[in-house]
This record gives sequence, structure tokens and C-alpha cells, in this order.
Amino acid sequence: MTATADLTLNRARLADGRLVSIDIFGGRIAAVRPAGDPVQRGRELDLNGQLVLPGLTDGHVHLDKTLMAMPWRPHRSAPSIRARIDDEKKHRRDNPASLEERGAQMLLETALRLGTTSLRTHVDIDEVTKLDTLKELLELRERWADRVQIQIVAFPQSGVVTCPVAAEYLQEALRMGADFIGGLDPVGIDGDQKGQLDIIFGLAERYGRGLDIHLHDGGEIGLAEIDDIVARTSAAGLEGRTTISHAFALADAAPARLDATATALREAKVSILSSIPGGDRCPPIPKLRELGVDVFFGSDNIRDCWNPSSVIGMIDRAMLATYRFGLRRDEDIAALLDHVTTIPARLAGLGDGAIREGARADLIAFEATHLPQVVVERQVPNVVIARGAIIYC
Repeated sequence: MTATADLTLNRARLADGRLVSIDIFGGRIAAVRPAGDPVQRGRELDLNGQLVLPGLTDGHVHLDKTLMAMPWRPHRSAPSIRARIDDEKKHRRDNPASLEERGAQMLLETALRLGTTSLRTHVDIDEVTKLDTLKELLELRERWADRVQIQIVAFPQSGVVTCPVAAEYLQEALRMGADFIGGLDPVGIDGDQKGQLDIIFGLAERYGRGLDIHLHDGGEIGLAEIDDIVARTSAAGLEGRTTISHAFALADAAPARLDATATALREAKVSILSSIPGGDRCPPIPKLRELGVDVFFGSDNIRDCWNPSSVIGMIDRAMLATYRFGLRRDEDIAALLDHVTTIPARLAGLGDGAIREGARADLIAFEATHLPQVVVERQVPNVVIARGAIIYC
């Protein structure tokens, strides 16, 4: 490197143990070189052996739903997905508030402090929100573009077939700049698997967008929906551009059925998003990984009408998986970080997922020497760098 770097990170420890200097120029990594090599530099930051990782990815969040900045609302349980949807819509009618008033920006600030530099958010599109919240979210994305990469999914939470205005709103949402089209429980919500999937796959093909479909339906109904989504993905040439979020039915599949479904998912390059939920509805992530299925992690609901939980950081999500699946070996725990770095980078274009020349300079540093230490100690990064700028130090 001959030009002066905007920023040089000295004595940065990589995951393989090497101590390096990382030169950053124009918001990207210009060089990764042995620590101590002389080079013309600008600003320097000595990390003194701290472990450096690429910025983390939250693959599934609802920025429009959070109530972080609003007075505490006791959680009200509901007997079904539809009942939860209706409860949230009533809350929105009774308590109109902007994204900032609800806490979307507060959530972004907290996530960034915990190392999240890229995320995919869903935004409700229905007869209550119409396209108003999407407009706010598009503006928020623009304001935060220098800190966090944000993908937006137009999410028809009230259904597609049973919500008459949904298809028209979804189409306009894609024109406005939504990156993906969403779906939700074709049988459980719409009672019309073919009808819903015809509409959303038709829009995906027409506008050249990918899909991210919430799938809570369990048992054979949910597995049949997965089969249909996989088949449609291949038929539409959308391999690598379709995600099934939650996919609770995979937790219900017998071994032979799981193997067959995993093979189909792998061959069609359909990815699975999981928030590592509690209870008995979490897909068997280690087994899916073993079978070659792409899985990435997300936070899902953060203190909203659906869930009072506030597990925002992706390191905490990885720890949930460690606990949930009884992982103890260093290599198994360290591998969980792939689900919030390299995997979402490769399959969703979220972050770069690696520390290499040319990558976006989204970097986080921890007081650790080994990857599993970061996870089991649930560490908060000491340094957060986004687009080459030091955000926290």
C-alpha cells in the first residue's frame, strides 16, 4: 500500500491467531498485513491483541414493531398467530406513533453498539399501516446508510388472499424500494396455499426480487408448504434468493423426512432463518448444518406486542444456540459465528462476512483471544467500526 490509510488498526488479532495491521481507506479494507510492517499511515488505533471480527448480521428483525422507546406494555398472550396479529393492529390503531417514537432508531443504536452492522428488517404492509411505515423505514435506511446496511422485506402480516388490498400494496412497496417480498403461513393465515404463493412468487418474478417467507405452520402442513416453496423457487430460477424464516415444521419432521427436506432445500439453495426460539419449535440447526442447509440467525421480535424479549445482540443469539443444542467443543461454538457473518454474507449479501482486502470496513474488536470465548462470555465489542469510521471505542 502506498497511499496514506484513513485508519490503521495495529496489533489486531485474527480468528486464526495472527497479529496483523489492518489499513482502511475510503470505507474499505485496503490491506491486511503482518503487524509491525512499516507503511505510511494516517490515524492509528492500537488494539493490543484484541480479537477482530467482521461486523455481525441480524438476518431477521422488525424495526417497525419495537416499542423500546414507549412506556412499558405488559405482554398479553394470544391463542393463535391470527389473534396476535389482531392484537397488534388494535394497539397500533389505539396508539399511533412514528418509527422513532416507537424506538426503531433506539433499536438500531443498540444493535450497532453490540456489533450488528447489517440487518434485514420486515415491515408490515396491510390495511392499517398501508405504505406509511414503509416510507418512514426507507427514510431511516437512508439516514443510517453510513453505519448499517439495511435490507427491507415488504411483509403482508395480515395475509395476502384474506387482506384484499395486500397484493396492490406489495406491488407498490417493491416499486418504492423494498428489497424482498414477504409471505406468511399460506395455510394458517390465508387458508389458501396456492393462492398466496401464486401472488408472492408472481411479484418476485415480475420485479426481480427475492422472497423471505414467515412460516409458523407446523407438522405436515408446514412441511408441505416448504416443499411447495422449494419447488417454486427452482421453477422460477430464484435459487439463492428465497429464505424461509422460522420454519418451525422442521422441528416436527421425522429423521427420514428431515433428510429429504434438507436435501431439497440445499439443492434449491433455499435458506432458513432462525431466531433460536424457546419451546419445542426450533429447527435442528446443527443437523441442518450437517446436511448442508444454509441457516442464518436473527433477533425477530424486540420488546413488541409479540414478545417482551430484548435479546438484541447476535453474540447473545449465538450463545442461545450453544445452550439450546448443548454445544461444548470449541469448534462447534466457534462455528455458530458463521451464521451471523459468512453465511448471511454469502447467501443474502448482508455484510462481507470476512476480513479481507476490498471488503467493507465493518469491524468489531473483543477482549478475547479465541472465537468461542466471545460467545460463551457473551462479550460486548470494545470497538465498533462501520464503513471505516470508529463508532464506539
